[in-house]
This record gives sequence, structure tokens and C-alpha cells, in this order.
Amino acid sequence: MEEININKLLAESNNSLTFRDHVNLLKSNWIYIFLVCFVVVGGAVVYSYMATDIYVASTIIKVTPQQGSLITSPIIPGARDMGITSTFIPNEIQTIYNRSIREKVAQSIIDSFIVKPNNNYALIIEEESNLKGKPSLKSYEELMEALANSVVATQVGDLDFIEISVESPSPTEAALIANAYAEAYQEFNLLMNRNQLTQIKETLDEQRKEKRKELTQAENNIKAYQLKGGVIQLDAQAKALIEKISEFESRMNSTKIEMSISEETLENLKAELNKKSPSALQYLESKYTEPYLQQLQEQIAKLETQRDFAILDPVAKSSTKLDEINKEIAELKSRLSEGISKYVNMISSSSPEEIKQLTQEIFKEQVKYQSLRASYNQLGLVLGSYEEKFNNLPGRTLDLARLEREREVYEKLYLILEGKYQEALINEQSIAGNVMVMNKAYPPTAPSKPNRHFIIILGTVIGLGLGYGFVYFKFYFDKTIKTPEDLEKNNIKFLTWIPKMKSSKNGEDEFLWLSDPDNIIGESFRALRTRIQFSKSHRSVKTILVTSSAPSEGKTMISINLAGSFARDDKKTIIVDCDLRKPRVHSVLKQNLTPGLSDYLFGKSTYENILRMSKLTKLDFIPAGTIHNSASEILNSKRLIDLFQKLKDNYEYVIIDSAPILAVADTEVISNFVDGSILVTSSNSTEIEWAKQSISLLKHDHSTFLGVVLNNYDFKFGYPSSYKYHGYYYSESKKGKKVS
Repeated sequence: MEEININKLLAESNNSLTFRDHVNLLKSNWIYIFLVCFVVVGGAVVYSYMATDIYVASTIIKVTPQQGSLITSPIIPGARDMGITSTFIPNEIQTIYNRSIREKVAQSIIDSFIVKPNNNYALIIEEESNLKGKPSLKSYEELMEALANSVVATQVGDLDFIEISVESPSPTEAALIANAYAEAYQEFNLLMNRNQLTQIKETLDEQRKEKRKELTQAENNIKAYQLKGGVIQLDAQAKALIEKISEFESRMNSTKIEMSISEETLENLKAELNKKSPSALQYLESKYTEPYLQQLQEQIAKLETQRDFAILDPVAKSSTKLDEINKEIAELKSRLSEGISKYVNMISSSSPEEIKQLTQEIFKEQVKYQSLRASYNQLGLVLGSYEEKFNNLPGRTLDLARLEREREVYEKLYLILEGKYQEALINEQSIAGNVMVMNKAYPPTAPSKPNRHFIIILGTVIGLGLGYGFVYFKFYFDKTIKTPEDLEKNNIKFLTWIPKMKSSKNGEDEFLWLSDPDNIIGESFRALRTRIQFSKSHRSVKTILVTSSAPSEGKTMISINLAGSFARDDKKTIIVDCDLRKPRVHSVLKQNLTPGLSDYLFGKSTYENILRMSKLTKLDFIPAGTIHNSASEILNSKRLIDLFQKLKDNYEYVIIDSAPILAVADTEVISNFVDGSILVTSSNSTEIEWAKQSISLLKHDHSTFLGVVLNNYDFKFGYPSSYKYHGYYYSESKKGKKVS
């Protein structure tokens, strides 16, 4: 099969089609365009009115970067403008899509439905149960999937606003889900912002409860000892020693608790930095262990311990030594702060903004932890010196002193923990969320989808486009001959065109010279007759072969009316039906098939017996005769040549109606015995390649090919507008009007 170069074909079509050509194409194929458009528009109308109404409810929330957050809070002014929060809102949007929030929303909807069942819902209700009038919720996983598919969160412009939109066939349900999402996200955001303080609060609460139990047990131990051994009073020296020991021990325990909190915070920060930049964490760990910083921390811890000891000593407390210690501590802390700032600046100089913030927090927390550890060690040394004095107390005094010491340590430690717990509780509650619901979602009053008018208009436009596209490609991918120009473009000699005739039963009115010769079709045959007469001026054309490429292209009608045209021109003419397989001449002229040509060639009939007269003067014909399977052998005989010569001697024109040339070899044989041959093509039926092959078979050394006749041509929708004047001219002349 021959390949079609579509690009080339379209290029040729673009070069050849003008605006008028497109208009003519629309006029001639409007029925196809209308049908395609009707189907598409009909589908659009049906879809638009059968589609379920979809309502959209939206809520607007404002998200402000939390001050003090490790990631979102800028440490230096203008940090936000430098792009720290360029991904802040997108990150929050992804948080809204998080399964944890969706689970909270699902649980909220389930609770709401349990309290007040509602059959107006659609997404979260089982369809079958809703039809039965007893609505029940979908399964948990189906509910989760429905929520995921119905919710869309988008940023409003470039602002710190997020719009949560929910689509649902139920306006009430859409508003319910949208508000549930906003509330769940707001609660989740608040928990995340308070997370670190909450962990500290919970740790302090556990230790507070534990020390409370230990304090109660210590008090019970003292009571039990006193009941067992009698009341024993501690002297002033023992009481003072116990006071100092319990003070240092409680401070030591308090420092240990602060160390554990600091250590937990530090581990969280390191884990976060390790995810973002492991190399930055390694570099940082090598810096906060600098000997210079550790030495300053140890000196500060020693001086603070001396100060605490001096505070407990009434003599030292009133002396100037305490002021000197405080002054020295302040100087050392200033040097430590300068050292910390130096290393922080070194770390932050070449790091991304987010890494800078994390490293600064880790460095400061690490220095704090090391300071606490140094203080803890110093307090341990001081406590050890008092332990020696405490152990030298008398036996019975020592037993009571130990119990009293234990009680005081637990009491002071409990009070410290209680104070820190209350402080952490206040700090936790003081942290507000950075999400604010600006507009609650309300049930919409009108559906958002479908836009029926738009769908119908769009369907009309698409229908017209598809209709014309169908016609356009049907026309240009159709290789049939449509207009005379198609023949001329392929350098095929064109004789004339025959207008499309009205269909008739049993071939009636095909022989137009008996019915209405003075119409546009008759003029077309007169034009054909004239062009045949003057086609070859160097020699006479008396025997004319009329054939076609394929059946049903109108060759018999052309043969008979061409012969009638010669007869009406007072030329003695005869038609010979050489289509010995499917003859039709006899039926059009309403005569018998036999005896005819085949009977004569087999010697079963005489010349006089096969010769018939028609109803038109000077027009005779010879029918095909008895049909035989060996038509090619019959026609390729000297007896046929002699018959043609005899007819040429007795008639001025001999018109031969033969079989389609591409179907059988009969016509190719006959074409060697005639003066000229005509190929009949049918508009919108005969393919151009068929015509080329047929012409190639008809052309031979004798050069008898006269040209092509285009049959069934609808000139009203043809491309050359000049052809339309034929119809105007003859319609006016039939009315008896004067024409020029």
C-alpha cells in the first residue's frame, strides 16, 4: 500500500485552499458538520443536566511564623526577607495534608455524626444506606480516602494565608469538613509550638511527684525514729551543719535536673541538625569543647560555689569578700560571652540561614550544659567536705541528723521542682499558636459545579470544530476525484463534466434525448461531442470507446447520451454494447438482450439480426447478446475487427460501451481497434490512482486516448464558481427569458 505523507498532504492543502474553498467545503458538507455538532452538543447537554451539583465551602486561615521557632524565627533582623520562609507556607500546606490531621478530622466528623445523624451528607455516608433512609458512616479507611480526595489547600497569593476548600454534593457537609480541617490544623499547630515546653513540663512533673513521695517517706521515717527512741533535740551546731548540707545537696540535685533537661534539648537539636547537615554537626562538636571555654566555665563554677558558701556563712556574707566574688564572676561571664560570640560568628559566616540558627542554638545549649556540669562537680566537692564533718557527729545525734538531713534535702528539692514545674506550666500556656481562623466556612447557597451554560457553549464550539475537522480530513484524505481541478492538477486531459442526474427507477430518463434534451445535462453532452470532434484534427475519429475504471461510474449512460448527441446533430450513429459480462444498453433503450454481438461473433446470428433501431432517428444499436465467460477471447477476434470496419462504412460515428478497464481485460483489447477512447470517472467515487492506471492502459502506440469525462459532478457545490452560470443560463432560458 502506498504511504501517505500527511505533512506533505497538509502542506499542499494549505497552499491550495482559500477562504472561498473553506466556505464551499462547509456548504457541501453541512449535514456532516451538523450531525457531529448535534451529537457533541447533545452529549454536553445530557452531561450538564445529569451531573451532580458540587458545592465548595472554603475557610481562610492566617499562618504567622512562630517567634522563637528554630526554623521559622529569624535571629537577625531582615532574615525573613532573605528567603528563610520562602518554603514556609508550602510546608504548612503539606502539614494540612498530613494523615495525623486527617485522622483528627475523621474522628471529629464521626463524633459529630454520632451526636446528630444527618442524611444530607454524601462523601462520608454509605450510598446504599442513604438510599434506604438510614444513613451510616463509611468505614474508617473509606472515610479517610474520601477526605483526602475532597480537600484542597492553597496559598492565597503571596500572603501568609491558606485557603482550605472542600468539594461535596452536600453544602452542609462541605462546610463541616472545611471547619473540621481548620480546627484540627490549628490544634496540631499549637501542640507543635508547645512541644518542647510540654516535654520539659512533663519531665518536671514526673520528678516533682517522685520527690514528693520521697519527702513524705522521709517525714514518716523521722516520726518513726522519734517514737521508737524518744524525742531527741539536735544542738545548734548540728542544725547549722544539716542546713548547709541540705542546701548544697538540694542545689546539686536541682543542677542535675537542669542538666538532664538541657541534655534532652541538646539531643533534639543535634538530631535536627544531623538531618540537615551532618558535617556542620561534626564541626560544631569540635568547637564547643575548646579548652579555653571549658576553663572559663570551671572558674565560674568555682566562684559561684564560693559565693554560695559565703552566703550561708553569716560572717562572710557581711564582708566585702562576697562583692569581690560577684565582680570576678561577672568579669569571667563577660569573657565567656565574648568567646561564645566569636565561635558563633565563625560557624555562621558561611552556612545557610536555617543551619545558622540551629548551630547557634546548639552551641549556646552545649555551653549551658557544660556550665551546669562544672557547677555540679564543684557542688559535689563542697558537699564532700561537709560530709566529713557530718559523719563526726555523736552516734544518736548522727542517726537523727541523717533523717533530718534527708527530709530537708527532699523538701528543698521538692520546692525547687514545684517552682520550676509551675514556671514551665505558665510558659507552656503562654505560647500561643501561630494559626488564626480568619473566615469560617458556611454552607454555600449555590453549586460551584457544573457550569452548565459553559459546558453547552464549549460543547457547541467543540462540536463545530470536530465537525469541520471531520469534513476537512475526510476531504483531504479522500483520494477520489471531486472536481475538474483534481484532474488538471494531475496532468490528466479533461474533456467535460456531466451534472449529477436525478435517480430514476429501472433506468428511466437516463436517455435524456427522449425526455428533456434542452437542459444543462444536454448542453454538457453537446460540449463533449464538440470536443471529441475537434480533439484530433489530423485524422477522423469515428469509432469511440467509452469505459470506466470501476463499475457504477456511469459509462453506459455517457455512451448512450453521447451517441444521442451525435444523432441529434444529424449524424448517423450506432451504439455497440461490448460489455459482455454486465450489459445495460438494451435495458436503457428498452430492447431485448439477444440476439446480439456475442451471437454474431460466434456465428449464431447475422448482421441484420443483431442490428436494432432506437426511438431516436439516426441512432441504432447492437446489444451484447448471450453472456459468455470467455469474453476476452470473443472480443480479440478478426470477426470483431471486420464488424467495426463495416460499421464505420455504414455510420458516421460508432460508440462502443465496454466493461470497466481495471475489472477485466476486455476493454484493453478493444482499445486497439478504435480511433479514440474516453474514460468516465464519477465525482466523489473514482479514485485518482484508478484513473491514472486506467489511462495508462488506454494509452498505447496509436495514442487513441481522448480524455476524461467527470460524471455526477454537483456544480452547485463545486469549486470553480464559473460553472454555476450553466445552471443560471439554462434555468432562465427555460422560462423563455431573453439571455445574452
